Order: sequence, then structure tokens, then C-alpha cells
Amino acid sequence: MTANPPLSPPVTGLILSGGGARAAYQVGVLAAIADLLPDASRNPFPVIVGTSAGAINAVGLACGALHFTEAIRRLTCVWQDFHTHQVYRSDWPGVLRQASRFVGHSLLGLGGEVPVALLDSSPLGDLLARELDFSGIAAAVRHRQLRAVAVTAFAYESGQAVTFYQGRAAINPWLRHRRIGIPTRLSLQHLLASTAIPLIFPPVRIGREYFGDGAVRQSAPISPALHLGANRVLVIGVSGNPQSGAPAAPPIRTGRPPSLAQISGHMLNSTFIDSLEGDIELIERLNTLGRLVPPQQDTSGMGLTPVEVLVIAPSQPLDQIAARHRHELPRALRLFLRGPGATRASGAGVLSYLLFEPGYCNELIELGYQDAMARKQALSAFLGLGEVAAPSAPVPLL
Repeated sequence: MTANPPLSPPVTGLILSGGGARAAYQVGVLAAIADLLPDASRNPFPVIVGTSAGAINAVGLACGALHFTEAIRRLTCVWQDFHTHQVYRSDWPGVLRQASRFVGHSLLGLGGEVPVALLDSSPLGDLLARELDFSGIAAAVRHRQLRAVAVTAFAYESGQAVTFYQGRAAINPWLRHRRIGIPTRLSLQHLLASTAIPLIFPPVRIGREYFGDGAVRQSAPISPALHLGANRVLVIGVSGNPQSGAPAAPPIRTGRPPSLAQISGHMLNSTFIDSLEGDIELIERLNTLGRLVPPQQDTSGMGLTPVEVLVIAPSQPLDQIAARHRHELPRALRLFLRGPGATRASGAGVLSYLLFEPGYCNELIELGYQDAMARKQALSAFLGLGEVAAPSAPVPLL
């Protein structure tokens, strides 16, 4: 009789999906995790994977992995004080200049060698350069506080989802259909490439190719974490669909043609959310199938090794929260987005990705904190914390 193969030691991965300003929700969940952990705890996520705005949070955690709780505190402070002008030009000269360049490039073919988009995201590069110390990643790997961190970007010419990762030398690169993993020393350019939402932010050149937001062709968002050695994952999603279990309210049908903002909002949802939810569903099905295999049979080569997945996602629709805060947009940007319909309630879907303002971001942080605390028992069991009491007098994040 063949002995069962020894179980691999648990390696926990953290998946931070994309979603523009919606990624503020992830910070609230991380803040709750920091409160649940014992004082001076080590980084509980040896593998950290991020895409788009989630890549900013992922790299921020990895850079400070030697001091995990402090890294979360710094992330929280940045998101609590976010303003649109720190991410993209929202002043009159910046908006008008970028709009004219976009029209000239797209309709008249002028300046074809210069990457162009609707918004100028150069302020984001300045912010990240000030806030992130990329040398902290190598230090965390060297002290075994981090196995690997990865960000995914989309290669426009090859059409591949490329996961750039930095970690232990023993991790091998991978090649799958339209998705590859490349070991590298992560830099600001990799992060900006992963956050470059198509048409909205300009693509970023790395080597000889231009890259954009990694969520565009990332059909299996959880896969990079598994390639990097994780065998259990915590997914912090930014879906606009409430996860409370209550049936969603029926949509209001007006009979009017969809605005450009409505169309764009659905396209962004399909880019950032649908593939993650589909990948989670696939893993759950494979886990169910794996449990049907006789225990004496080795499933290591069949792709049926169980992967424990815990998902924390918003309990309230984020587009409705964005609609309440649409007045926070800078005046020039409100005028620029009024025509496509993004400043109306029906266009709040696209607004929920672009509204980098304190009121909106802080409400998402608080929602993430409360949603995570509502799953305290599940989180504590997943992270191996045992019975952890909630803070006796939690301090509001707002």
C-alpha cells in the first residue's frame, strides 16, 4: 500500500485585486487584520500578489514586510489623505492639455510616438517614489519575512499577462497560455505599468515593450500566488456586488440609451472583477473534485491539490457609495466627466474607480474594516490565531 505524500506546510498568499480607488477597501481589511494579530507579529503573508491599484498595496506591504503592522499603518495614512491630484492631473491646465493631446493623437494621428490617454497619471509616479522604499523587499526576502511579491501587467504587443516577481532564487519562472512569470527586481516602472488602466492612464515602457493594467488579460488572478508557492490564499476583492448574502435590489430600468460612463463602468467591472470571481469559482470546483479522489491516490500531478481560499469582499455596493461622494471631484474634472455621464448616479460605476478623494476613500476603508471584523472568526482560524477577541474599544478609521 502506497503511503500518502506528506502534506506541504501552509504557505499563505494574499491576493489584492485591481480597481482604482476601490482599493481603499483593501486597506480597511488589512487594518482589521493588523488589529487581530498579536503585537509585534511577523508578516502572515509570505506571498503577496497585486494587480493594478492592488499592486500598490501589495508592494507597499512587501516594502515594509519586516515591520508588517507599521507598513499597514503607513498605507492607511496614505489612503486616508488621498486626493485626486496626487494620482492624475485634475487642474484646468492639466485636464485641457491632456484632452487636446488625446484628441490630436486618437483622431488626427499627431504625436504617435508618445503614449497618451484621457488622464495624465504622472503625479502618481511622484507619490509612489516618495512613499515606497523598494530596497525593503530584498531585506524582507533575505530575513525570510517574505517569500515573494508579484505585480501583473499586460503586454500590449505580445498580448500576455506578465507577472513580474521578486523573491527567493528557488522560485522558477513559468509559461502558460498568455500568462508568464518573470523574476526581476521590482521597480517603480513595474508598479506604474500594472496600474495603467487602458485609455484612462498612459501605458508604461519596460524594456522594449509597453505595458498596461494587468487585469486586462489576467484570466487566472490567483494563479501567480500558487506559482510562487502559496497553497492557501486570502483574497480581498473590490466587487461592486454586495457579499452579505442578501438578494441584490433589482436594477432600475429607465429605457434610456446607456451613457458612455455606464458602458465604461461595465467594461471596468468585467476587467477587474469578473475574472477574479470566475477564478475563485473554478478553484472551489477543483477543490470539490479533489475531495472525491480516494485518499490513497496521489493527486499532486493532477492539479487537484486542495487550495484553501478565504474571500473578503464589500458588503455594500461601491458605486452607490461613490455616487454619494461625486461632489468631491475637482471642478475641472467634474466638467470633463459630465458629458460622458460619470457625474450622474447612473455613471457612478466608472466614478467608483476614479474618485481618489478623502471622503470616498475613508468610507471604503471603514467598510473594509467592519467587513473584516464581521468575519473575525474565519480570519482568525485562517491565520491560525485561535480565539482572538475584537479590540475592546476599536478606534474608528474615519
